[in-house]
Amino acid sequence: MLAFFNVLTLFLFNDLTYSQTTKCQNRVGGGDADWAIVYKAPGQDNGKIIEANDAAAWNNGAQALSNRDQHSFAKALEHVVGDHQNAKFLAYNNAPPGVPSIKTKSNSKGVIILATNADSAAWVVHTVPGFPAAKTGYNWPVAENARGHLLICLTILESQINAIAASLLLVQPVIYYNDIPQTETAGMPYFNKLADGKISTLPPFTSRQTIRTQNANPVTVHIYSKSESSKYEIYKKVIVKVLKKTIKVWSRRDRILKGVCRGSQRHIRLIKSPAVVVDHNTNLEADITNWAVSDPGNIFCHIDKPYFKNQTREPAMAVCIDNINIFTRFDAIAAQLEDCPK
Repeated sequence: MLAFFNVLTLFLFNDLTYSQTTKCQNRVGGGDADWAIVYKAPGQDNGKIIEANDAAAWNNGAQALSNRDQHSFAKALEHVVGDHQNAKFLAYNNAPPGVPSIKTKSNSKGVIILATNADSAAWVVHTVPGFPAAKTGYNWPVAENARGHLLICLTILESQINAIAASLLLVQPVIYYNDIPQTETAGMPYFNKLADGKISTLPPFTSRQTIRTQNANPVTVHIYSKSESSKYEIYKKVIVKVLKKTIKVWSRRDRILKGVCRGSQRHIRLIKSPAVVVDHNTNLEADITNWAVSDPGNIFCHIDKPYFKNQTREPAMAVCIDNINIFTRFDAIAAQLEDCPK
């Protein structure tokens, strides 16, 4: 009997110690993935997903995003919405869960997750207000099913977190939860400034950082950010300038900024609305995502601000992923372009 309890104790210890989720997850939430992206068109519950091991086509999400398990992001966020002694995280959102209204120029939303007992981490970037709630259970806001959303997960090494923080510092995210111990970030000055709520007020007013996913054949991710002091328009003055390519943009737009077709070969072409994600229809009235693909490829960018003139006076960030499969899936959505302005 004593031997039985010793084995049971060892089992429980191992389960608590080693079963934390700090990596992206595959479509059904049943295994680690180097990266995963869900594009949920307006009015859809499950959305479409591609992930590192299954990216040749958009697949239907395994479950409705409102379900608390058996799909990629429910599992990836398992120890954000729940508790685990070895999983810690920092969460930011300009519309934090349970907070009616916050005055901020930031539009960034995401979670940085890490393991305290292994070199394992993930960065989740998304567009969903009020999500995810920290430590209080999975709480997908069902009202957001009416809108289009993006959720991106990147599995990374902990050493990449400081570069992410350096980019976030310029966009002044609203941090609503952080329990990452300083023992994990002792050599990460930018992360510690971010966690302390410090704001960068001195030049440079732009940042270019590069991270890579954890896989043996990693995906390269470039992060471009600008502070409100830069006065830059992020699509033309940052993304196009850095990529040195034309970009095709899916974003709500104002009546001031138009497509850019004159001058050099580096243009901004606007994607026509409505569009189609395989067999899910989307439109700019209900879809709040902002993304772009390069022309020629192989770059896909998620941008946290729409194609509005007023974002020149606001902070903004673009997460640009260099991957042919991701590019191809989004480039198919960008098949129809608006005519160049006359």
